[in-house]
Amino acid sequence: METRDDRCRRAVRRNGFTLIEILLVVVIIGILVGVALPRLGGRKRQAEIAAARADIANISTALSLYELDNGSYPPSLQALVSNPGGAQNWNGPYLQKGVPKDPWGNDYVYTYPGVQNPHGFDLKSLGPDGVESDDDITNWQP
Repeated sequence: METRDDRCRRAVRRNGFTLIEILLVVVIIGILVGVALPRLGGRKRQAEIAAARADIANISTALSLYELDNGSYPPSLQALVSNPGGAQNWNGPYLQKGVPKDPWGNDYVYTYPGVQNPHGFDLKSLGPDGVESDDDITNWQP
């Protein structure tokens, strides 16, 4: 004859997960994370490159506005935020939030007159490695 205590013990055993079931779920989650992380890493790099290109486009627009107001490009990117002193028709700030850093925390490299754009300016991010190399993002390459 089954007592009330036997039924309660069986109900308690059926309601919980065994250690093996929990470990199996943890292993499956670990495998899924191991497969997903490398794919997400590539997306992060693509997003950082897209952000650098967008920053370069925004800074380039600000530089063009400065040039329209003053007749030449500024001596530095800081002139887009505060009047450099020699700009008679400075109508800034041309960048409302200041000069941004690239997605990797480095300053954008601005050269005027440009080497690649001798009648304009060169603007680039040194990319993820932070040194001049093939992974640089520039205003002269698409």
